[in-house]
Amino acid sequence: MTLEEAEAAVQDMLAGNAFGDAGHRIVIEEFLDGEEASFIVMVDGEHVLPMATSQDHKRVGNGDTGPNTGGMGAYSPAPVVTDEVHQRTMERIIWPTVKGMAAEGNTYTGFLYAGLMIDKQGNPKVIEFNCRFGDPETQPIMLRMKSDLVDLCLAACDGKLDEKTSEWDERASLGVVIAAGGYPGSYSTGDEIHGLPLEEVADGKVFHAGTKLADDDRVLTSGGRVLCATALGHTVAEAQKRAYALMTDIAGTAASAVTTSAGAPLSVSKTNG
Repeated sequence: MTLEEAEAAVQDMLAGNAFGDAGHRIVIEEFLDGEEASFIVMVDGEHVLPMATSQDHKRVGNGDTGPNTGGMGAYSPAPVVTDEVHQRTMERIIWPTVKGMAAEGNTYTGFLYAGLMIDKQGNPKVIEFNCRFGDPETQPIMLRMKSDLVDLCLAACDGKLDEKTSEWDERASLGVVIAAGGYPGSYSTGDEIHGLPLEEVADGKVFHAGTKLADDDRVLTSGGRVLCATALGHTVAEAQKRAYALMTDIAGTAASAVTTSAGAPLSVSKTNG
């Protein structure tokens, strides 16, 4: 957006009543230019244990095109989070946040998700905070996790995260979301899904999201983001290739069987590695 376009948009909101009363007050903030990353840690009120970094892609179409969604794919680790960026994030963002909440009497225990924008100089800026894991970042992160997640959660509850470390598969992982046709717009539910793997997949896993099991044991769609085909690889590109291969059997079968009421096939959206 150019300065002229921004001025026109502001004029339209304030004087043109484009959004009614909701548009009579605007917020002007710094434009953040850089690369996004998801930085998730576990907190026990006093101690912090970082999880693996990740990066998600929210556009519905290939090549980061189309409308935004809750997330159409992710990979881990995020190359943009170098050791230096990791240290800066802990020192400038995570620790001040955890200590600040405690100082205000709001000691926090749980997962803390910092959505970051990292500029060309490697400086992290916070876009958002969430008190949870990310979706679909969780899927590739979990595929890399070698530690016992339950053990870490119990340690967080007991205030003993300082006694724990997290172990990770050194390989990259990538997850591709399979969404119902029409998502993020209107989509149907209750459509049957075919082609799901019947046995465990080596270095891969299909995570369920918007699915449900019918009384006759058929797997049906129940949401917009239906499945996430996730795989490991020595590089992001290799993990991507394996995730696509895992996805193809599902999408190839489901595309002819899972349709919306308008007849649109199940859509498969891919992230770029």
